[in-house]
Amino acid sequence: MTTLAHTKPMTKVGSRSEPKPYVNPYVGGVLLGIVLFLAFFLTGNGLGASGGLNRLIIWVIDLVAPQHVDRVSYLLHYAGGDKNALDHWIVLMTVGIFLGGFISGWLGRRVKLETVRGPRVSVRQRWLLAYLGGIVTGFGARLARGCTSGQGLSGSATLSVGSWAFLLAFFAGGYGLAYFVRRLWN
Repeated sequence: MTTLAHTKPMTKVGSRSEPKPYVNPYVGGVLLGIVLFLAFFLTGNGLGASGGLNRLIIWVIDLVAPQHVDRVSYLLHYAGGDKNALDHWIVLMTVGIFLGGFISGWLGRRVKLETVRGPRVSVRQRWLLAYLGGIVTGFGARLARGCTSGQGLSGSATLSVGSWAFLLAFFAGGYGLAYFVRRLWN
């Protein structure tokens, strides 16, 4: 019987029904650092995801309401006229992140439909909180001109003072908010 931190005991190694254990976090961190280095070395760009999601949303807006895109300068920067919002390297990276995560989960036997929640939160409340958290996070990522991977990983790897300030504020905000929402998970 094998046990790992944060996982259930596995009854049979290699069982088709039990998920595979997670990679050691230190090994994962080193692998992430190598991927980040290779991204800079091979493409000249770091990692990021919010820019790709932003471009996808603008692409949908351009399909539904192209006149609106043509009137808003922020949207016009990404789409409108002859511009295609999806014609950018960050979109391919975002799609790759999604597909890579799905394939990893599938190979690790972790793909399933479930709502992870604390005992004091209903499924409906959990979805509402996740939706609101996503809105706040997306707004913050656009305001900060990058998400935790773009600003945090790539920016701090280039020793950007603004990115280090972002990371400190991100963690401080997370710890500060955790105090108020901890009852939802206990």
